[in-house]
Amino acid sequence: MIKNVEICGVNTSKLPVLKNKELKQLLLSMKEGNTDSRDLVIMGNLRLVLSIIQKFNNRGENVDDLFQIGCIGLIKSIDNFDLGQDVKFSTYAVPMIIGEIRRYLRDHNSIRVSRSLRDIAYKALVVRDELMLKNNKEPTVSQIANELNLPIEDVVLALDAIQEPLSIFEPVSNSSGDGLLIMDQISDKKNSDDNWLKTISIKEGLNKLHDREKLILTLRFFDGRTQMEVSEELGISQAQVSRLEKTALLRLRRYV
Repeated sequence: MIKNVEICGVNTSKLPVLKNKELKQLLLSMKEGNTDSRDLVIMGNLRLVLSIIQKFNNRGENVDDLFQIGCIGLIKSIDNFDLGQDVKFSTYAVPMIIGEIRRYLRDHNSIRVSRSLRDIAYKALVVRDELMLKNNKEPTVSQIANELNLPIEDVVLALDAIQEPLSIFEPVSNSSGDGLLIMDQISDKKNSDDNWLKTISIKEGLNKLHDREKLILTLRFFDGRTQMEVSEELGISQAQVSRLEKTALLRLRRYV
């Protein structure tokens, strides 16, 4: 949760909350040109902006900046809201505010995407929406590429390029109610159970070897020494090191 009480000079703990009836009256008054009503509508929905930016507070962005960008989205939704539609204002405003914040994050992303890739991606998104309306189903990348007269690889690369990077600490939905993060669902082949068991088995096997055999294997395979270096350290011939190493490996293999 965002702990700031004051954001952009606004005391968030004292923000007003408008009831649906009050909001509708102010919107009607605003449409008639009453600027004071517009200001009241904005102030009465700042809590909505505040609740939305909390979903983005793990991106490392300045909270004040996100709040200001969210307010721009709010103002756009207020100015474009159609009272004639049977839709709650918040239902209309939330996607507008989120969209404005995402555009800001995308344009200020440290991962720079070339202008040409961005243009292809945005054209692909427009074509996708058009095909969905036309066919009432999600189009394939191949269909989108055909409409744009571009290679499939170019379309895939462009769409991937504009995807927002996610933090591994981003929470994911879970029906059981547990607080799972993305990192909890990432496979780690290096530290898999199989490798973990093998490591334990090798350590137990090493402990069952004679001290000299254990030392030779440690120097050879953990410290990366050559047989010649090991022979010089132990004061024995390289042939003896080779023989002891082979014997130790055979015994270790049986234990593992």
